[in-house]
Amino acid sequence: MREQDWIERAQEDFEAAMFGGDTSVLDRSDDALDAIEAPLSMARGKILHVRFLNDREENSQELTLFERAAELYRRLANASGEADALFWIGCWHQVVKGDGAAGSPYFERSYALAKSVDDRMTMSYAIRHLGFADKDAGRFDQARDRLTESVALRREIGFKPGEAAGLVALAYLSAETGDRSAALHHLDEAQSVAEACGAKAVLGWIAQAHTNIRAERPTR
Repeated sequence: MREQDWIERAQEDFEAAMFGGDTSVLDRSDDALDAIEAPLSMARGKILHVRFLNDREENSQELTLFERAAELYRRLANASGEADALFWIGCWHQVVKGDGAAGSPYFERSYALAKSVDDRMTMSYAIRHLGFADKDAGRFDQARDRLTESVALRREIGFKPGEAAGLVALAYLSAETGDRSAALHHLDEAQSVAEACGAKAVLGWIAQAHTNIRAERPTR
């Protein structure tokens, strides 16, 4: 149902309860309003997250919005929406607060929920960030498996900018584990994908990765 349809239903329920005395519609009205508020909370939270990535100024409202969205989607029995919200709660802990261990349980729950409804987009995000947590903890083989799965999921659904970003992550992991040849191969592949889909921001990440990786000495 479209957002406007939910709004109209809520207005009709208000009038039925207020003027017609039919209070039985109030629970239905709650569902309608929850269905409006949940995606709005998600959208606001994501905008705040991008602002953080740009200026590195933390805004605690971001976490509040994602937690509210998760609660609303759970109430609506919307597993895909809840999985997405849980992922972003995990991102708050891992990316904004720098606490990957605190974020991992949210990514794990997000992945499981998304998988239960075949939401491969959210699965690709959750498993990607679990891979980052593994890399930070020195679990390089598990990190590679998870980052590779994320890229594969994104290829399956045609999410090309995400595929390119995933290849950049694999490049950094390969460089960190001493395989510069594989790292540069991943970057070449990422370049091709990003150019084909016009992912200008990812092209910038690729250029920076080339600079960083070529400047690094092999670790082993």
